[in-house]
Amino acid sequence: MSLGERKAAELVIINGTLPETAGSVNVAVAGGAVLAVGGQDVLALVGPGTRVIDAEGGALLPGINDAHLHFIASAMTRFGYLDVGASAASSWQEVAGILAAVAPGRDGWIRAHGWDEVVLGPGGAEVLLELRPDTPVVVFDQTGHQLLANRTALEAAGIGRAPAAPAGGVIGRTASGEPSGLFVDAAMEMITAALPPVPREDLRSAALKFQRLLHAQGITSLTEPGLGPGGKSLLGGACTTDALEVLGAMALDGDLTVRINTLLLFAGTGGISADMVGNGLASGLQHLYTQQGIDPRLLRIAGVKVFADGTPRSGTAWMTEPYGEQCSHGSMVVAGSTDAGRTAELNEIVRLVHAAGLQAGIHATGDAATEAAVDAIIAAQATDGRRGRHYIIHGAFSSNDSLHRLAAHDVGYSTNPAIRAAAGDLIRRLLGPERYDRHQPLNSALKAGVKLNIASDSPVTDTDWRRTVAAAVTRATVHSPGRPDDPERITSLQALQAMTSLPAWQDHAEAFKGQLAPGMAADICVLDGAWPAADIDELAERQVAWTIAAGSVVHEPGWVSAGLDRT
Repeated sequence: MSLGERKAAELVIINGTLPETAGSVNVAVAGGAVLAVGGQDVLALVGPGTRVIDAEGGALLPGINDAHLHFIASAMTRFGYLDVGASAASSWQEVAGILAAVAPGRDGWIRAHGWDEVVLGPGGAEVLLELRPDTPVVVFDQTGHQLLANRTALEAAGIGRAPAAPAGGVIGRTASGEPSGLFVDAAMEMITAALPPVPREDLRSAALKFQRLLHAQGITSLTEPGLGPGGKSLLGGACTTDALEVLGAMALDGDLTVRINTLLLFAGTGGISADMVGNGLASGLQHLYTQQGIDPRLLRIAGVKVFADGTPRSGTAWMTEPYGEQCSHGSMVVAGSTDAGRTAELNEIVRLVHAAGLQAGIHATGDAATEAAVDAIIAAQATDGRRGRHYIIHGAFSSNDSLHRLAAHDVGYSTNPAIRAAAGDLIRRLLGPERYDRHQPLNSALKAGVKLNIASDSPVTDTDWRRTVAAAVTRATVHSPGRPDDPERITSLQALQAMTSLPAWQDHAEAFKGQLAPGMAADICVLDGAWPAADIDELAERQVAWTIAAGSVVHEPGWVSAGLDRT
């Protein structure tokens, strides 16, 4: 069928540009899909009822897909919890002042988020332990892998003077051996178990506000990496089964306009076991949205999040060589008392996820944990020969041999350049210069044929995808410019693909989204200027003018996003 024979478009974007080609381009949209991409011939699809948008030379991009964005946690940390991040406090005394002045929430607790020892230095536990004896206080760090609790919260959680740390967790101690108020990974559940549930109306309100912010940034798809029974220990207790149900209700009510792939969370950031995963899958929770008749192209449960280890900064990453101030190897945070036992447990967990037809997204920040995760995926896929598109989250690789293994077995890799940019100096200090130089081997991964995507990991870093792209291209940190000869730099077009077409592969959705082509979903991000092919620093000057999601305008010039402030 020629363009002249097609029905009129509902929307036509004119005078746009594409990052990869020269010249002006027009795009026609109808029925939520792209009808045509071309030149003057596309204008034949303009009818009496067609809305025409003039891009004025701005770049037309596929809608941005953030493949690792904690949607609910980010919504609550921005619109539900007290902010004690770097923008709010530059010292522990300032953090204490903010906590001392605020009124408790409706549930009688104070929940806060955002402290970072890179900014504040050590000493937070000493400052906060005796603060607010009238109110339980829990404050999550920027990564979500540590929390600080005051003494009133310890009492509310029933924690005595000499508690044992659970498998996969760490409890900070005072000089006398009592809990200092610091809880890491699996130990966080000792506190969060006492947190009252976040009201569903609060979850929904924050989610709607945050969705508007994402659309104002050109984001039309994301992976929510962890909601479910184990989510109470994650970032303030919001990432629960209640949150899954709130998202389902938003979809059924027509209020959900960002596409979301969700990973189930059957345990927190430590202590996951095969029994937990087996019991979780036996509950049938993975069928929640299909049973409700929700379009899987909008909202689907894709798989299960598995924390294989923790983070280098908390000493819970599992490395083949010693690292950090303690000069230890760390360990996996999977259930088990030995490395061999934890490895066997991880293998069984991944086997269960694979056998259920689901995707395993495995958090691994140490090279030993990454190798164990890849081994587990290969073994699971060998049971039936099916490639499950399981993937490594964050990742660390001792050599390119590991990357070739990922490519050979269709194992994906999702990582976060903006975290490296923000915490690069700390990472270099913990890992040493040689391992730091190999940290996030983006170019090597692409050369090896790995399905790589880059993502924000919000709320750990900002959802502004321009920062993630720039960090991947420059490999700079906040304190030092990137080296021009850094072999792991990638081009701006490669970075853009890693936030559009490549995460669509992770979503099992490359057949309908991630590219600006006829028949693909009309998810489009329109910038107010051309793509900065020569100087990536210019990307920071580009603003998102329009965002189209499933053919509908969800952001346009002049719209005020509720996400631009915290009210």
